[in-house]
Amino acid sequence: MPVELLIVLVALIVSWLVFTVLVQVVKASIRTAMAIAIAILILQIVFGIGPTDLWQEITQLPQTLWRTLTGK
Repeated sequence: MPVELLIVLVALIVSWLVFTVLVQVVKASIRTAMAIAIAILILQIVFGIGPTDLWQEITQLPQTLWRTLTGK
């Protein structure tokens, strides 16, 4: 088997592996984005909490945790 053919075969195998991993990452990202969107929708419909309110609480979370842990 010539070296060039071997290089092409290895390149195809590596390309296929990279493509497979990329597809898995995209699938996981889409699932996570959908779960977040559904959670925000449920919060908005059931409890009346909008994305702005949620973002404000998320940005204040480190400060709240620090106050809880230190007792200040």
